[in-house]
Amino acid sequence: MVTNNVTRYLDAHKVKYTAFETPANKLGADGTASFLGTPLEIIYKTIVVKRERGKPILAIISGADEVDLKQLATALGEKKVHLPTEKEAEALTGLQAGGISPLALINKGFQVLIDSSAQNQAEIHISGGQRGLNIRLSPADLAHLTGARFAPIGRNSSPRT
Repeated sequence: MVTNNVTRYLDAHKVKYTAFETPANKLGADGTASFLGTPLEIIYKTIVVKRERGKPILAIISGADEVDLKQLATALGEKKVHLPTEKEAEALTGLQAGGISPLALINKGFQVLIDSSAQNQAEIHISGGQRGLNIRLSPADLAHLTGARFAPIGRNSSPRT
């Protein structure tokens, strides 16, 4: 089983979680759900969002959704927020896309918001801080560890064809 700083952190804080090894290439939420045989609604992805000034935000939303930038800005009291490119997101976090995790960025100054939909789930899946590692844990534990708050920041993606 893969161990890294995230799993060591969870172990040190006695947090109940399950780690899953996944292929080391970037799967995305759909690919992760398919690989793990779990519903897409419980696979949560971390979206890096830039504000006009200050440290970027980590928005945690269901793999079935996309981040609603207007609702996110409102929840943060910001006028405007925007999505960086994948390359910019990697530079801002120091992590590879597909492996960006709020648990790998604890104490790095990122504000974390989790979509309110997570509160309806007993457990959710998030990246373990590197490609090839997926972590399942309770949304309450994730919020507690990252200092996150819940807000309605996701909206349904357009139906897949």
